[in-house]
Amino acid sequence: MTKQLLTLLIVFAAITSPGKAAAEGRITLNPDGRLPLIVHEEQAAMRLAGDLLARDLAALAGGDAARGTGIEACTRVCVVIGRHDSPLVRTVLAEEGIELPRLEWESYERIAIVSRRHPGAQILLIAGADLRGTVWGVIDLTRELGVSAWEWWADVRPARRERLEVSAARVRSASPHVQYRGIFLNDEDWGLQPWAARHDPARDIGPSTYARIFELMWRLKANIIWPAMHDSTRPFYQIAGNAEAARDYAIVVGTSHAEPMMRNNVREWDHQQRGAFNFFSNRASLVRYWDERLKEVKDFENMYSVGIRGVHDSAMEGAHNVDEARRGVSEAIAVQRELLARSAPKAPQALTLYKEVLDIYKAGLQVPEDITLIWPDDNYGYLHQLSTPQEAQRPGGAGIYYHISYWGRPHDYLWLGTTHPALIRDQLQRATATGARKVWIVNVGDIKPAEYLTQYFLDLAFDGNTLERPAREHLAGWMRAQFGAYEADELADIMIGYYDLAWERRPEFMGFSQTEPTTPVRATDYLRSGSGEAERRLARYEALASRADAVAQRLPPSLADAFFQLVQYPVRSSANLNTRILRLELAAQHAREGRPDANFQAARARSAQAAIVADTAHYNALGNDKWQGMMDPAPRRLPVFSAQAIPTYAEAPQRSGCSIAYPFPFSGDGAQLNFNSGRPAVRTVTLVGSSGQALDWQAAGVGASLTLSAPSGRLDAGNGFEQRIEIRYDGRAAAPSIALHCGGKPLPLRLQVQPDPAPGLPLESERIVTISAVQAAPARGWTLVPALGSFGASMRSSLAAGEGSTLAYEFATLSQGPAQLKVVALPVHPLTSRDKLRIAVSFDNEPFRELDFTTHGRSDEWKANVLSNTALRTLSLENVAAGRHVLRVRALDPGFILDRLELAFDGAPQFYGRPE
Repeated sequence: MTKQLLTLLIVFAAITSPGKAAAEGRITLNPDGRLPLIVHEEQAAMRLAGDLLARDLAALAGGDAARGTGIEACTRVCVVIGRHDSPLVRTVLAEEGIELPRLEWESYERIAIVSRRHPGAQILLIAGADLRGTVWGVIDLTRELGVSAWEWWADVRPARRERLEVSAARVRSASPHVQYRGIFLNDEDWGLQPWAARHDPARDIGPSTYARIFELMWRLKANIIWPAMHDSTRPFYQIAGNAEAARDYAIVVGTSHAEPMMRNNVREWDHQQRGAFNFFSNRASLVRYWDERLKEVKDFENMYSVGIRGVHDSAMEGAHNVDEARRGVSEAIAVQRELLARSAPKAPQALTLYKEVLDIYKAGLQVPEDITLIWPDDNYGYLHQLSTPQEAQRPGGAGIYYHISYWGRPHDYLWLGTTHPALIRDQLQRATATGARKVWIVNVGDIKPAEYLTQYFLDLAFDGNTLERPAREHLAGWMRAQFGAYEADELADIMIGYYDLAWERRPEFMGFSQTEPTTPVRATDYLRSGSGEAERRLARYEALASRADAVAQRLPPSLADAFFQLVQYPVRSSANLNTRILRLELAAQHAREGRPDANFQAARARSAQAAIVADTAHYNALGNDKWQGMMDPAPRRLPVFSAQAIPTYAEAPQRSGCSIAYPFPFSGDGAQLNFNSGRPAVRTVTLVGSSGQALDWQAAGVGASLTLSAPSGRLDAGNGFEQRIEIRYDGRAAAPSIALHCGGKPLPLRLQVQPDPAPGLPLESERIVTISAVQAAPARGWTLVPALGSFGASMRSSLAAGEGSTLAYEFATLSQGPAQLKVVALPVHPLTSRDKLRIAVSFDNEPFRELDFTTHGRSDEWKANVLSNTALRTLSLENVAAGRHVLRVRALDPGFILDRLELAFDGAPQFYGRPE
């Protein structure tokens, strides 16, 4: 067959086969080693999408992708991007004989075509319902090729490859789960603004920085932003080019709960020129102020916040009570809507029911039906309230405003991203179930280091199917996308451990202090039972940091910077802050006890603080100082971050020989190790050498049922003359034996093994019975919440009271007498305004007793709850007999989450978190 005849056959096949897929299920974008031609319409967003695609292709395979605006330039492989109704896309569809079905909001179709009009050409067409739908098609293409959303913002460099192949199957994307999905840049004083002041030509968060942010939003498929608005930052609209950058990236601009009508009051309201920010006494000036901005921005795509609060994050000025506030807010909204009817009649409007505005709404504020109600969380990840079925029918719909970073009382958490992904999933499931799907905004603080949590929130907002999968599954997939499949599961385990420890107590909360007003740090509650609980927490952190460092050694050098930002810095910094605080407390306690390791513990605290400083300096210096100014390890200089006074202790009085420190000396059974026959367990003791001289120790006569973490050792200055020993009991022997010798002398170790009266059931240990919520048999009306709570899973009530909505827990006690029953729940809020937050509890077939977990406002109880992620109700039981018992928990309202149950007898140790 001649070459000319072969060419004619190929052309004939192309002409008679419109829309034919390229190759066998795959299309190669660089078959001859050259990058494809990128063809896009002549519009700013499409040009920027072409730029993004060209940079990603070059990062993957090297070279440059040629650009064009007309299909006639396509002679080999072309990627054509545009709206479905653009002249460019209409031309391609007509030439290739392809029909495009109707596309929904922000969706797209991707079609691989062997061209019939351009012989030898292959076309990968991305046709969007609108500009953003088209962009999402480009983003999905680069994701399929292996480019991370965090390729710039966390330096996740894509792996180089010779052939760039993607599926040739026709793709039709779904419309997003939530219509408007976006971020609020907030509390930027400690990271984003100082960083921008160093790196942006505007010397502030200007168009250069916003271009980077908007591209990140594209990669996360977000479409709305609330710009940074603190006093440290010049207002968004006062920096030339910011608004135009948002327009070019097709990003909707909104404003926060404190900024009605696109105004940044903090720096735009001039009291000297405009008077008081008081709608009651200075209405005309406020109306002019709002109207000026509307005229400036009316040609941009905006979502307008309505209503009124104080100049910043404060209550409405001039209102002396809730009735006056309700009247003032209602009148302000009416005026604002008149202005909007003239300037932006079709633009969406929203009222964020934040702080006192929610109270005003509950007091009867009438909100026009076409205004979107945005339900806030309580700043700590728990949604305050969601739509009733009646509210869900409003034409304006509903949305949520959510925090993964916060500045305020009872305490900030601005430094590290520590909100548990499982909590985010639970709360967004609630929003979906109640129909709040118009707009979801997440307060991301400075963006870094909340990268993963930001993406998780926005992925859930874009694809509702993600809500059906456990949080850990998403986390593992995210780690796979950043660092490869080999390490994904290990990294998911490390980060779930990191979130679990922060769930018990965020690093920023470890000073057990509060702010607004700021109080000094105090002794933590981790040493109330002795040193065991603190040591256990420190060991968990140390293990996570070691595992993270081990992964770092296995990764390619090209991912080192990304791994440090996304994994090592948050894990190590959390571990080091806990080490500094808890080791310092252990030093003080041990000094009081006359133990020799007080200065050893203090030295470890000092080293931990130095490590935080060094790691932060390394972070900011990454990429030749790329992130200089971004990471601050002590936002607002709160007391928890202060390490100025790490003392040196006087030498402990020297005593001869060795002693044993048991883990819970402040409990009734604190002078021994307790095991239960038939139940494997691990207990820890500490060998203490009190003489100040090196002493050797050995274990002899270890029974077959026991295993020690070390059979021998030396107590010397290198370990503070102390060594912790794990004793693992396999449950088989009724009376296990062990003989310790230290310094050449026998050292009695007291062990007690108690019989097991109820194999398989939760059993008393250290005078406490601890029962996980998931240890009940399944019951209708309750749903398992994986990964959330002190046992790694909880139970959520999904129905109101009724038959089958009761969980039954069987357990056994060894003690008898008075006891306290503690019901430990998550500090969620009533699902809607028509619900409460109640359960009923019955012990051993006694009548059910109702417990209401509702908190009110910013009460002391609510503060304690959100700092510990627990809500507690306690029942006194007069006389609990030894033996088997049954505890029943009945759901009375939807959305209650049960974590665990504790039955504690007199003499039980006092734990901060879950008992051992």
